[in-house]
Amino acid sequence: MAGILAWFWNERFWLPHNVTWADLQSTEEAAFPQAEDLYLAFPLAFCIFMIRLLFERFIAKPCALGLKVQANGPQKAQPNAILEKVFTAITKHPDEKRLEGLSKQLDWDVRSIQRWFRQRRNQEKPSTLTKFCESMWRFTFYLYIFTYGVRFLKKTPWLWNTRQCWNGYPYQPLMPDLHYYYIVELAFYWSLMFSQFIDIKRKDFGIMFTHHIVTVTLITFSYVTNLTRVGTLTLCLHDAADVVLEAAKMANYCKCQKLSDLLFLTFAIVFIVSRLGIYPLWILNTTLFELYEVLGNFPALWVFNVLLVILQILHCFWSYLIIKAAYKAISKGKVAKDDRSDIESSSDEEETVPRSKTLHSTITTNGTSGANGTNGYLTGGTCSEEH
Repeated sequence: MAGILAWFWNERFWLPHNVTWADLQSTEEAAFPQAEDLYLAFPLAFCIFMIRLLFERFIAKPCALGLKVQANGPQKAQPNAILEKVFTAITKHPDEKRLEGLSKQLDWDVRSIQRWFRQRRNQEKPSTLTKFCESMWRFTFYLYIFTYGVRFLKKTPWLWNTRQCWNGYPYQPLMPDLHYYYIVELAFYWSLMFSQFIDIKRKDFGIMFTHHIVTVTLITFSYVTNLTRVGTLTLCLHDAADVVLEAAKMANYCKCQKLSDLLFLTFAIVFIVSRLGIYPLWILNTTLFELYEVLGNFPALWVFNVLLVILQILHCFWSYLIIKAAYKAISKGKVAKDDRSDIESSSDEEETVPRSKTLHSTITTNGTSGANGTNGYLTGGTCSEEH
């Protein structure tokens, strides 16, 4: 194991020329990021998850009930052993041939069987109350960490001059505030990695899970190699849009249509400006060009930049979908529904729950060199629900 770790953390790959890991060992005069510091993120991630459970139960839920958020879930399908066996063991979306067979077996018409399967699929979906509590927790965390990041960065020289990110690199002492910022962000995304399996399941689960892996990887490697200054800029930049997005979702769950639409359009503007404007001109410019001018070329530099460019490609894709949703909101006077987790419905059935008219989305997290995991994922031209 020691040999594998030594091979993986090869100095010639991760560090600039003529720099060794021994040079970055903490001393009494100065502290530097150490790989073992990251172990703190695991117990902290567990604590964050437990705080979330308490927050959702004792703070978010009472707030939701006070705001008259719907507590009941979708209408349940009537018990039927034959259909239940097909649903659980064979398929949740029977084809026409199977529907006809079930119709003859049960002496039901095909439409009634379709309705049963639709209701059965819907009853596994979360209630609006559950979704509100999840969004309120994320809104609270994002607001806290974004505020903390802004207060920390406004005192640093690299906020106003990105070349300061590389002044003296890699011999940049680790400040306690920066250490706290990084470890809390990393712990939060570790908690999302694991809680995603019990959270509200959405169509972009795979994308979000991959996104969280990239985020955790970039935060980890940027910390160990002391690329923390540019990492803090990226973290704070990505947190900005997430705060507005979660607020928009809460307004939607409270059925505050106008407020939800306004917040969604605000989110769209903040997301596009930050991800398509500030991110490439500020973050990518300094990692692709300014860092190269100061330190020259070393392998890890390309690893980080490739991941950051991939992130920018995702930004472009998400922005395209956000623009489509915003266009619909302006042209139709309302924000389009979220296709990922809304109740299935059909215009010919009064029994099913009507489609949501408003915003319903989750973002999560953007992977960056210390990046935050909350991206605005949108599917089918609608705001969809992740960090």
